[in-house]
Amino acid sequence: MITNQHIIHVGVDIAKEKLAVCIPGGPMLDLPNTKDGARRLRASLRRLPGACHAVCEPTGGYEKTLVAELRQAGIPFSLVNPRQVRDFARAQGRLAKTDPLDARVLADYGAAFRPPPASPAPPAAAMLAELVARRRQLLAIQVAEQSRKEHGVAAPLRRLDRGLVRLLKKQITQVEMLMDELIAREPWLGERVRILTQVHGVGQLTACVLIAEMPELGTLTRRQAAALAGVAPFNRDSGHFHGQRHIRGGRANARKALYMASLSASQSNPVLRPFYQRLLAKGKPPKLALTAVMRKLVIYLNHLLMPLQFQLA
Repeated sequence: MITNQHIIHVGVDIAKEKLAVCIPGGPMLDLPNTKDGARRLRASLRRLPGACHAVCEPTGGYEKTLVAELRQAGIPFSLVNPRQVRDFARAQGRLAKTDPLDARVLADYGAAFRPPPASPAPPAAAMLAELVARRRQLLAIQVAEQSRKEHGVAAPLRRLDRGLVRLLKKQITQVEMLMDELIAREPWLGERVRILTQVHGVGQLTACVLIAEMPELGTLTRRQAAALAGVAPFNRDSGHFHGQRHIRGGRANARKALYMASLSASQSNPVLRPFYQRLLAKGKPPKLALTAVMRKLVIYLNHLLMPLQFQLA
């Protein structure tokens, strides 16, 4: 059995067109961010004398080709938080920033913290994530266009705006239909959606957002689930000072979905509604009480999915 001490952490800085690769004890590689470049990197990693673990950052989609290649090849990889990596570099006095330097920092970060590898996921997970992201983008454009109505514009432009809003609504409906088809076609996804939507307040769209934004759901502890969703309170104490606890960090899109679900659950869920009302009766502010509902909800949803954590299509 290979222990953590024998794992070679390889840093990969991902840009739109290039991959800067730092292999500890080896040469720095400069590869194109294409399928061919990802295959060449895979071949280089295969030639290493021991087990390897690629460490990179999410880059808004530019990492997809590399991630797909690593996943297909069975090479462990982690997508780490860019802010934490940058703080790690600053703590070491590394203020300069270039692609090769960033790759070296990623390799050192991996060796120091040994981040867990990304969970295996079926192809349906990537498709769902794309559909959820596209729906979110279309909704944002729709809201922006509808907000323009508050400001006077010429009549011809108003007609064009109305046409654009109709087109956006049509595309949002089409994306939602594609999500329905994916749920019906993929047992892996359909079962998770079915389980999550059994909870009062969680609809199908909310379930899809949570599955896409928090693929780890079902494999986490209570504290990890709350922290990943950004609803875990953190202390602010120092010496005799005891500050008010606040939530921070986490995945914003998942938190927004939880917020909408919790608004409904606080009014209709047979467990969460009394919980919410008890907090209000104790004098808790409504916002704090609703955050507590969000935390309890995500912990429960994580618990519901635990039996399925090893079932991959």
